[in-house]
Amino acid sequence: MNSSKFEEFLNKVTSKVKSKEAHSMIKKELTNHLQELSQSFQKREHSKEEAEDKAIREMGNPFTIGENLNRLHKPRIDWLLITLFIIISGIGFLPLIGGVPNIPVPSTYYIERRAILYTLAVIVIVSFLFFDYRKLRKWWTFFYCSGLILLIYTNLFGYTVMGGKRWVAFFGGTIDVTITILFFYLAWAGLFTRIQKFAGWKKQLLLFILVWIPVLYYITLPDIMFCIIYLCCVLVMFAFSQAPKIYVITFTIANVLVGLIVASTLFYTRGEYFITRLLGFINPEEDSKGAGYIYIVVKNALSEAGWFGNGLNKGPTHVRFPEAHTDFAFPYLVYSLGWAFGIFLCILLVVFILRISSNAFKTKDLYGRLLVIGGTALFTIPTFWNILMGFGLVPIMGVSLPLISYGGSLLLFYAAIIGLILNVYRRKDFVEPSIVE
Repeated sequence: MNSSKFEEFLNKVTSKVKSKEAHSMIKKELTNHLQELSQSFQKREHSKEEAEDKAIREMGNPFTIGENLNRLHKPRIDWLLITLFIIISGIGFLPLIGGVPNIPVPSTYYIERRAILYTLAVIVIVSFLFFDYRKLRKWWTFFYCSGLILLIYTNLFGYTVMGGKRWVAFFGGTIDVTITILFFYLAWAGLFTRIQKFAGWKKQLLLFILVWIPVLYYITLPDIMFCIIYLCCVLVMFAFSQAPKIYVITFTIANVLVGLIVASTLFYTRGEYFITRLLGFINPEEDSKGAGYIYIVVKNALSEAGWFGNGLNKGPTHVRFPEAHTDFAFPYLVYSLGWAFGIFLCILLVVFILRISSNAFKTKDLYGRLLVIGGTALFTIPTFWNILMGFGLVPIMGVSLPLISYGGSLLLFYAAIIGLILNVYRRKDFVEPSIVE
């Protein structure tokens, strides 16, 4: 129980600290110092009242302390990350200039829609930036169930496009099932802060089952890339969750083994399809009008790009490949603007991802760190896969380039993650530490 003298001193200190959220942490820290000093003076045969007075004098001028703490604990904005987001978002308009290849709509149609989407994205970022992200931690069950319900609904009532169900109707529009990964990302970040409560093999088995239920539903859509992104995000967060190392190793090995079994089962049940796609990747010339067609188109486009490109929405028809504004935005930009621009874009995206990842270790809050680490994974995997896919180094899968490929649900998905990451950075200097170093 604080004495009235201590309380008065602390109120004077916090009166100079503008961030209300920092007050409780500052009072807690200073109270510990005052009590330690008071006890030290009492051991030297001072009365309790004298010891408290001397402890307060020892601390110094409360208003000066408050002004110094205000500078240390004020909210921070990661302007570099915001600047990188603006630049990358601006690049997202380039594939739309002059119209989308092979889609007969006015050239301004997609640009206007993208401008509206980016306005919504900014609103989403701001919305996620200015509330206390720590309040989301206790809602992990709600987020997990919401993601699962949406997955089940998509599996039952979603729209089938090109053999897969990825969209569901929503207030006259459609929502990409990618939004479910956002729910699971929030769920696992919250659950992993409670990982110590999952001791014992029964609870660990339950945790393992909870991980794999969404994977099985993603497979039925079917969307293998979602499985990869989701599993990598979960395993990376788990590795930094401060669970015992032996548990992390065992859990990771178990997931990898089950993943191999599931992959083998899929290959066995859908072997002909996978073999066709794999042969198209390995030797596209053998099936130049089928599975290898798009690999040949992309290869030709990149070989004719040059250092400074051929111009946006220009060039011979054989390089104006489909999905130039979505899955193949990167090779299209390289063909149009050249390898110099492609190298610049790769560097820009790597810097963006490194900036996000570096923010994870600037906070002492475990939940905030897991959100940033998980968010880094959600950006890194699709970014690198999409770029390598554009170079023909990995098989083509339905994965878009974050913030650049066209798509409303995806853009809002990434905007929410950026908002949370900026939120964690904003509060990094006045959240109470919850990480045991």
